[in-house]
Amino acid sequence: MSRQKIVVIGAGIVGASLAYQLAKRNQDVTVIERHPAAAREVTEKSFAWIHTTHRVAPEYRHLYDAAVEEYHALQQELSELPIHWQGALTWGNSTPEENFRFQQLNREQLEVLEPHLKEYPDEAMFASEEGALDPIKVTELLLNKAQEYGAKIQFDTNATQLQQENSHLIGIHTSKGFLESDVVVLASGTNVTELCEPIGLSVPVTASPSILIRMKSVHRLIHTLISNAQFEARQLTDHTMLAAEDYIDESEENGPEAIGKRAFQTLRRSLKGGEQLELESIKVGMRPMPEDGYPIVGFDDHIKGLYLTVMHSAITLAPLIARLAASELIDREPKSELEACRLSRF
Repeated sequence: MSRQKIVVIGAGIVGASLAYQLAKRNQDVTVIERHPAAAREVTEKSFAWIHTTHRVAPEYRHLYDAAVEEYHALQQELSELPIHWQGALTWGNSTPEENFRFQQLNREQLEVLEPHLKEYPDEAMFASEEGALDPIKVTELLLNKAQEYGAKIQFDTNATQLQQENSHLIGIHTSKGFLESDVVVLASGTNVTELCEPIGLSVPVTASPSILIRMKSVHRLIHTLISNAQFEARQLTDHTMLAAEDYIDESEENGPEAIGKRAFQTLRRSLKGGEQLELESIKVGMRPMPEDGYPIVGFDDHIKGLYLTVMHSAITLAPLIARLAASELIDREPKSELEACRLSRF
């Protein structure tokens, strides 16, 4: 396929991964981002767990099975990629996928692995291959590498309207003018519905809020990623701890601020040295959630030149899906791995 003008809307981890893969293969890539910097929407507020061992529908299992290997391959290309393969420790919550990835650890093993816990379960499951990352640093690195390959990044630029002639998309209007394109890739999270509605395309994606709590720690209190019925937490660095909580509503009792403060107090009580934790911020991320919970990826069947990349979990799947999507965009041959991800399934 000849060199194409490809406009990527969104500079979160999905858009950055796509820009990197496309620019690396000599495409004319422009990334549009409405914020003044990358990863300032849901990516910034992500717990950023590379989580592959939870239960998923069989037709999507292969994507999660390949996600960790894809990250390792990316690290071979980009040795500075900030990923921490510390493993994930779970107990007392939802039943995980039953497969070979888990080790069952007893109490004594848990005390060695996580010496700062005040209480231990009799046993827990340890997924040693799982990890977590710094979502902002990873996104910025991917965009920087894309730029080294010739990609252009336009920050502080709103994508306002897709422009089509007959059934072909010819470009996009932005707050800084019109951009002509051979393909527009929508990696804009929940904003995808707003952009697609005026051209008569319904994309069943809604905002699924989640809460991220950021704390200062004097030193590292958690060595793995811990997910249990009481808390979900990990160290981002030796001096920063993250916790994730489910969003309930905006009430005083169960709003993000209240939930965040309760999670903070739980960690202070649950960890030796936890009393030294300091609450830094409580933020809500609006995750783009397809109606069935699985990625929507691919060319639209009716509007030529429009490609969708909307997904949860973006952190886990972005590098893999970006590589596969780049192949579809450049070679114009559908990838069987993405067959279950098409918009036409709805």
